[in-house]
Amino acid sequence: MTELWQLDATDLAALIRTGRASSVEAVDSVLKRLHKVNPAINAVVKVFENEARAAAETADAARARGHALGPLHGVPITIKINVDLTGTATDNGVVALKDFVTQEDSPVVANLKHAGAIIIGRTNAPAFSMRLYTDNGLHGRTLNPLDPTVTPGGSSGGAGASIAVGIAPIAHGNDIGGSVRIPGYCNGIVGLRPGLGRVPGFNPSSAAAGRGIGAMLMAVQGPHTRSVRDARLALEVMARGDRRDWRWNDVPMQGPPPARPIRVALVPEFPGSKTHPAQAAAVRQAGKHLQAAGYVVDEMLPPDAARGPDLWHAIIGRESEAGLWPTMQKVGDPDGIAAMGAWLELLKTVELPSYMAALTEREGMVYRWMSFMQQWPLLIMPTLADLPPKQVMDTTVQGQRDIFDSMRPVLMAPLLGLPGLAVPVGRHGKLRTGVQIMAMRNREDLCLDAGEVIEAAEGVVKPVDPAS
Repeated sequence: MTELWQLDATDLAALIRTGRASSVEAVDSVLKRLHKVNPAINAVVKVFENEARAAAETADAARARGHALGPLHGVPITIKINVDLTGTATDNGVVALKDFVTQEDSPVVANLKHAGAIIIGRTNAPAFSMRLYTDNGLHGRTLNPLDPTVTPGGSSGGAGASIAVGIAPIAHGNDIGGSVRIPGYCNGIVGLRPGLGRVPGFNPSSAAAGRGIGAMLMAVQGPHTRSVRDARLALEVMARGDRRDWRWNDVPMQGPPPARPIRVALVPEFPGSKTHPAQAAAVRQAGKHLQAAGYVVDEMLPPDAARGPDLWHAIIGRESEAGLWPTMQKVGDPDGIAAMGAWLELLKTVELPSYMAALTEREGMVYRWMSFMQQWPLLIMPTLADLPPKQVMDTTVQGQRDIFDSMRPVLMAPLLGLPGLAVPVGRHGKLRTGVQIMAMRNREDLCLDAGEVIEAAEGVVKPVDPAS
């Protein structure tokens, strides 16, 4: 008999809505699973056991009284440690912030609560959410449940790992340089990066301080799930508006139908990266799945693909050096400091004129991509060009160079403000290989439609037990 923790959010919400399961039963089932598997991977670092059970009782009472129910009514979820959640610390994996308790929900948290979701815990991230590894001096290291010798991804590695093992069906994450899609790939699950402005994304506790231009243009909030339909459901919930966020777009979730058949550009080997053969094979296999469903598939390189990742590096690296680096040096953990120092050494300090030139060049690149995507509305590329890197590779300059080489394809979506959906395709040893599906801004629906075609061929992700 299938246990409730094994279900996706869509099925679980339907059971609760129709009275075939209670929210208390769902929360109890997920918490039992959490206590069984979380000690082996350290994905959820704060557990709200009593609060979640109380919220579940309230949810069941509301249903019994005939109240209107949200689309996630009574469904357990998790929230990453770097966004505001009322009455808890937005510690971002930093010891100095362990008591930074906030009194207002970020919009994405408020939206999930408004939909009826029940928050059972907080998932881990690296210090200041700035590494491809999920490890910090406050909460420790998160392990990849498929293979503990490699990273679970970052910065939303706790979220990705928790979904893989069945700790709740939806985990919140965020993405400025791959931090939703990389954990999706590393843990063999689904990770959706919405496009710029789709989901309101500011943090009330830090909004007044502002962010750099690059971060404003690139950082988004998105879900990790085990099914593509859950990613669609979570996006619809997360995207509820907040007029305080100037980036939020009040646009339909379903865009106008594109010309048929839909053309797809495949990029099996991303320029400038040493693409692993298994990753290139995954891209071509995804293309075959789509072709069988009526899509027209071409191996076609989009404009500026070789140049784009360097612009991301120049923009975000310069902002990080000027803004975060002094704080990281003061209160970050040793590995976080070493990793960021190695990254900035690799960057060789982009000065202000080069930073401004990179922002200007990015603008022209956006126009060229939008023209390209009029003909090819979908692109499929590797998420990382290589297999997930071994633990703690990023504390040396050479390690950072290898990681950046692998990250090149994942950086295009944030650079251009576009949506990207990571889905597993194929296997390589203990790990899943996988691809990312990109589309034009506000066309997450096209990514999700294609993702469902690929998922139908590959199979829906099932929870795993942590590997030893």
